[in-house]
Amino acid sequence: MISDFIYKYYIDPITQGQPYNVVDTLTYAIILVVGVYLLYRWLSQSTWLADIGFKIDTTFILATLPYVILGGIVRVIEDTGMITGDFKYLLITPLIYFVLFFYTIAILFLSRYLTLQGLTSNFLTFYFWVGVFSVFVSSLILVAWSTTHHGIDLFVLTVIPLMALTATALVWAFMRYVCRWEYIRDPLYITLLFGQLFDASATSFGIDLHPAVQYTEVHVVGSSLINLTGTAFVMYPLKLVVLFPAIYIMQIYRKEANPAFWHLVMLAMIIVGFAPGIRDMVRMVLYV
Repeated sequence: MISDFIYKYYIDPITQGQPYNVVDTLTYAIILVVGVYLLYRWLSQSTWLADIGFKIDTTFILATLPYVILGGIVRVIEDTGMITGDFKYLLITPLIYFVLFFYTIAILFLSRYLTLQGLTSNFLTFYFWVGVFSVFVSSLILVAWSTTHHGIDLFVLTVIPLMALTATALVWAFMRYVCRWEYIRDPLYITLLFGQLFDASATSFGIDLHPAVQYTEVHVVGSSLINLTGTAFVMYPLKLVVLFPAIYIMQIYRKEANPAFWHLVMLAMIIVGFAPGIRDMVRMVLYV
């Protein structure tokens, strides 16, 4: 029965907190690819942002990073259990991506309106700071929750970013000075490296090193490799196996592709690493 298939592979993993399976993983990957293309078509052909000089470029992608971080933090708000009822499912993957997408687009509309009214000279400035403020408010909610539970583990909050920074510096140096990739100095490539290695650092620490809570990997490929090797630190070589050819191919494609579409693909690659990494770290910081 089709309904049984849908419940088994799509609905039950969301409502019952089950790990990802091959079917829903492939489905979400296809949705991501199609979604990026449709977003590109909409933004590039729409005139509602052209009148304020909007461009899908590096500045826009970097200004969107607070919303990427927001997704990871809001996801932890659901993890804490403070939200009950069916509404909580909106904050579970993949639905949370749609929620954050519409929130981000709404802020873009608001930024455009304020710019046209002369209330802000640069619509990306307002857009960026609303994202930062949203992260701040969401973080305050978690801080308040932590005061009546396990508190905040400052060691975890420090060690995971340091692991990610160290890994990023080493990989970046190898790409820059051994592979001679001059283009790796682009801030988007650096952000991509950091986001993906941040995810690897959070997973590795949470499964192998966290002192109190035993975390697990829910993604199909990652969990399979961890079970095969017996260590979550296999996430680092897994990320590198993907990152090296991905960055090389993206640079080749950059020379021929539409700049707007290239930037949106970069944003999608940053999101799928950075947002889960933020969620995993914040969970461990709060012992959720």
